[in-house]
Amino acid sequence: MVIAIFGPTGVGKTGVAIELAEKLRGRGEDPVAISCDALQVYEGLSVLTGVAMAAEQEKLEHKLIGIVPITEAFNVGNYMPLAHAEIDTALAAGRRPIVVGGTGLYLRAALAELSLVKAPAEAEDSELWSPETRHPTTIFGLDMDRQKLYERIDARTEAIVAAGARDEVVKAEEAGPSRTARKALGFDEVLEGDVERMQQRSRNYARRQLTWMRKIPNLHRIDRTGRSDDEVATEIADQLR
Repeated sequence: MVIAIFGPTGVGKTGVAIELAEKLRGRGEDPVAISCDALQVYEGLSVLTGVAMAAEQEKLEHKLIGIVPITEAFNVGNYMPLAHAEIDTALAAGRRPIVVGGTGLYLRAALAELSLVKAPAEAEDSELWSPETRHPTTIFGLDMDRQKLYERIDARTEAIVAAGARDEVVKAEEAGPSRTARKALGFDEVLEGDVERMQQRSRNYARRQLTWMRKIPNLHRIDRTGRSDDEVATEIADQLR
């Protein structure tokens, strides 16, 4: 069975996935994370896009991060076969795929055979969020008190800037980033030194992600307000028994 962990930016998906992986290994499983983030696929933007740090990747192997040159365009049509291949390979090897990320369309593309032909407006939601998946899948959606989430987002943004995001983006700009790479949240704001605008855009994005999350059928919503990564991972592990 495939596990998916979805939620807004700043809610702590990576930390929960790492703690869950530790619990699964305690049961004799071999977990692997597969990213469903539209911008973490780019190499050279790891700080800006919040890619799991090296120490975190030592605790849980991550796939589909940093695999696309900054100069190349990339979209869900490119992503879907890669995600399917990673999930199928993991399952064939007896591993437990944990699909982790906050790009709703990429989540759907990873878990299903998503039609890339645009559906009529009145049918679009059902097309994107039909309950069928390629493999048996349990999807968990992380949520929390809105004000607490915004505080986390603001702090996370400041940490990203302090970690050297501007130097990273300057190098990307010099290389000639593709149109899709430039969509990375905060790309322009970091160049301009406008942290407050980056925080506001991140909060706005989180609201859109929460709207996407409400459309996902059969999702197990978990309120993580005031709860540690370990506590949330324990709840998920218990639901998987």
